[in-house]
Amino acid sequence: MLDNTRREFLAASGLNLSAIAAGSLLAAETADASAGSSSTSLPELPHFAPKAKRVIFLTQSGGPSQIELFDYKPELHKLAGTELPDSVRQGQRLTSMTANQQQLILPPVAKFQRHGESGAMVGEWLPHIGSIADEICFVKSMVTDQINHAPAMTKFLTGHQLAGRPSFGCWASYGLGSMNRNLPDYVVMLSRMKRPSDQPLYDHYWGSGFLPSKHQGVKLRSAKDPVLYLNDPGGFPPELRREMLDGLGALNQQHFEKTRDPEIETRIEQYEMAFRMQTSIPELTDLSDEPESTFELYGPDSRRPGSYAANCILARRLAERDVRFIQLFHPDWDHHSRLSSWCVSRCKDTDQASAALVTDLKQRGLLDDTLVIWGGEFGRGVAGQGKWNDPNAGRDHHPRCFTVWMAGAGIKPGFSYGATDDFSYNVSENPVHVRDLHATALHLLGIDHERFSHRYQGLDFRLTGVEPSRVVKEIIA
Repeated sequence: MLDNTRREFLAASGLNLSAIAAGSLLAAETADASAGSSSTSLPELPHFAPKAKRVIFLTQSGGPSQIELFDYKPELHKLAGTELPDSVRQGQRLTSMTANQQQLILPPVAKFQRHGESGAMVGEWLPHIGSIADEICFVKSMVTDQINHAPAMTKFLTGHQLAGRPSFGCWASYGLGSMNRNLPDYVVMLSRMKRPSDQPLYDHYWGSGFLPSKHQGVKLRSAKDPVLYLNDPGGFPPELRREMLDGLGALNQQHFEKTRDPEIETRIEQYEMAFRMQTSIPELTDLSDEPESTFELYGPDSRRPGSYAANCILARRLAERDVRFIQLFHPDWDHHSRLSSWCVSRCKDTDQASAALVTDLKQRGLLDDTLVIWGGEFGRGVAGQGKWNDPNAGRDHHPRCFTVWMAGAGIKPGFSYGATDDFSYNVSENPVHVRDLHATALHLLGIDHERFSHRYQGLDFRLTGVEPSRVVKEIIA
């Protein structure tokens, strides 16, 4: 009866048996390719000796202002209140929030100070970052294509502005696999804000897209249960759980051998990972074994569960346990108004802990093989949003130039790369597209971005896409 139904369906729909067979072969090919990455890397990876074993991505969501923090432009004070020249703006797109107002220059609100032997100029709102200037590399010529938050952050993390592509952490998990089978390859933490955040952080920012779902980021929460549904019900003994998983695994394996569906393997592995995490996660998130000096280093907010500072301590603990990709999200850098209070608050949230993380990693010998990246999806524009001379003035989104900083494995310390024009509006030297940042980070992990792809629906997809991308070798030691 089932065969008749299939034949009737094929006849009625006009589908061709050879097309169905070809599709099945393609699916099998994709499944076989996906099945190769369980707890180890793909067979061909790494392509060469890596400088970095792991990545910590300190993601500042909302667009930190490079004009107040990193891109020193003292001459803008002489141009305060004057209109941005057309020769500088060059007809570039503005958001609807400022497109209909005069583009009057708002000079830097923060003062700058020179730091370290490198002489790096850093805004006064980031004194702790300034104190480690000789350990980090400032990339001041970042460029992106997107001017609104969701597509820009999606591009920043996945290489494409539309949701549905794997994030950077998922690519690292897929290609290089696990170094600790008791913890996920890719762990995500979101800051628990003191006030309600009005900036959403979407799950696709750490999603696996078309890669097997075992590579997606696992979110640690600042709650009694750091991972949802991890613990067994009360009175359910571990040995019974073990027997249940063994039986379930055997059934799933039989199903996989018939269908070759990689998601079945993912299901088996995730059940096993959850079982192991019942022990590893409580031990990881229990900070009671940290000495008082740790909390002093990371700052007073590090004692508040879920704070950015507490998450930075967890990031170091995850790095010690060889988790491949660790990502922290801190929202609300979107300072359209109240620049001198809104941006300052985000700096206070993150400054000491970010610097402490780099210092702590170095003291423990982990910075040599850990790549730390700090940055947001775009920068801010030089024109004031609202009245430029009003204390409540802010800055609008700006994709044409912004700053990220990097530290650790293979990165030149005490170095600045790239430059912007006199208005911090356009890149004047050595542009670094988001794609180039991805290519460089992959290179430090031992991966040639042009040779690292995944076949999906007949196409070979890469994190860096099909447009030209380059490894920024000038910032590599």
